[in-house]
Amino acid sequence: MSSGLIVAIVVIAVVVAALGAFALHRHRQQHPSLSRRFGPEYERTVARYDGDTAAAERELARRVERHRELTLTPLSGEERARAEQEWAQVKTRFVDDPRQALAEAEALLARVARDRGYPDSDVDAQIDTISVDHGEHVESYRTLHALSRPDGAGRAGRTPDTEEQRAALLRARELFVALVGSGDEPERAPARTTTGAKASTARHARRLPTQREHHA
Repeated sequence: MSSGLIVAIVVIAVVVAALGAFALHRHRQQHPSLSRRFGPEYERTVARYDGDTAAAERELARRVERHRELTLTPLSGEERARAEQEWAQVKTRFVDDPRQALAEAEALLARVARDRGYPDSDVDAQIDTISVDHGEHVESYRTLHALSRPDGAGRAGRTPDTEEQRAALLRARELFVALVGSGDEPERAPARTTTGAKASTARHARRLPTQREHHA
């Protein structure tokens, strides 16, 4: 092979690589909001598509479109209190029956999400839609769903140990807090205009889920 031909092949390879990098960079520039909006869920989706960023972003864009059709509403104070009480019962059950506790936690997440306005016809569809708002926490829902299967096996096809189940419940608690206590701006606005003892009570109530967050 002549040196001229070798040089030509190298030049073509460099040009092709440069064009590919430019196309990928341009595509990401066209959809920077998807990466920011979904956070860790963006990278997980790209990984599920074997690194195909364009395919992953089409999937995420479809989730956003479906999300726009929803009417999400905050829970009432009574609904939040009831949900918190039920989570406390889940923690109690975990001591004697971890897998059943995970199943109850999953059912509670599904119900709270439904009450907020997320679809509940299919768990995967619900999780995908929740990811639009809570991409940093939604993977915990998937883990909970896998570990609470009737056969007790996780994604790896083995029975998880108690510490793995406990960790799953702790992570799911973060999503639970986000859903139950994720007051929309219209819901939080009155608290900022409240004065005196009522304002202090409102601030404490909003901080309470965060203070509990390290507990399952």
